[in-house]
Amino acid sequence: MKESKTTRVLIKIVLCLLAVICALPMLLVLINSFKTHQDIVHNPLAIQFTAGLSNYVKAWTDGRFAQGLLNSVVYTGSTVIVVLVFATLAAYVIAGRKVRGTSVVLSYFLVTMTMPVYLFLIPLYRVYAKMGWLGNHVAVSFILAACGLPLAISLLRAFFMSIPKELEEAARIDGAGTMQVIRHIILPLLSPGLVTVGIITGLNSWNEFLVSSTFLTGQKNFTAMLSLMSLNGTNTSNHGTNMAATVIIVAPIIIFFILMQRRFIEGMVSGAVKG
Repeated sequence: MKESKTTRVLIKIVLCLLAVICALPMLLVLINSFKTHQDIVHNPLAIQFTAGLSNYVKAWTDGRFAQGLLNSVVYTGSTVIVVLVFATLAAYVIAGRKVRGTSVVLSYFLVTMTMPVYLFLIPLYRVYAKMGWLGNHVAVSFILAACGLPLAISLLRAFFMSIPKELEEAARIDGAGTMQVIRHIILPLLSPGLVTVGIITGLNSWNEFLVSSTFLTGQKNFTAMLSLMSLNGTNTSNHGTNMAATVIIVAPIIIFFILMQRRFIEGMVSGAVKG
């Protein structure tokens, strides 16, 4: 049954209102980042640009965001790479490749999704301290990757199950090995799922606080999120600086998601239909 024109208009109006409601807080933060502390306290809703870029300069220098953003890129990139590599290999086996026990392994991964990471922080911290890995962004990213693997494996499994097995069988008849099949046949077909998993993992890693604050000791090892929190501790009375620091943290995420939103939506829709 086709939707009426009135229904479509109402749906668009509701969606526009929801978009405005979601965008208003960030817009308010952006406006206040160009205002002095006194102007924000006097009227946070007023549109003024009295401080210019001074808040951004102060936030950038005091929060050491140059180092923090670089650390976040390493931390996030390492996590995404580890998740994509191991989730792809695990999902390939679990997606019905005639290996015994895969249903038990899948159930195990689903159960681990309900277990919070802070249950393992103390033993993990002792191990990392003994190994000398505290402050190592790549090593710490393994912890975050382990937390993201169950969801990534579940998503990629749906994509693997949609790939016709006849393609793999034909490649094996031609003499292709397992890694050749994955590289030349499966990965091109799996690209929407990889993009979706990469975006989800990347956003979670960029915004992560608990693991990074526990294992990345020393300000030189701070991620951008930790730099923001340290800045809030030293500039609690300067709302303008805090607003500018928030924009510095959020802007890369928004730009990245705008550039990748089409691939992300295609991947989510494709995975929902195929799974």
